[in-house]
Amino acid sequence: MTINIGKAGVNDNVIEEIKRQLKSNPIIKLRFAKNVARNKDDLINSIVEGTKSQLIDVRGNVAVIYKKQSH
Repeated sequence: MTINIGKAGVNDNVIEEIKRQLKSNPIIKLRFAKNVARNKDDLINSIVEGTKSQLIDVRGNVAVIYKKQSH
């Protein structure tokens, strides 16, 4: 599953959508638009904190996060 992070950046709606996706997919890719890529470290930190997930990898403008499934 890939979620695109566009020029609007990260807001509550984006965090909620990532949380919903993490419920069915333990691993999600976050693809950052070029115009927000320079701030991606801050955005990744806010996403990881907001979703209580873990950062696995960052390559270019793509970050991969993981959250253990709770059954």
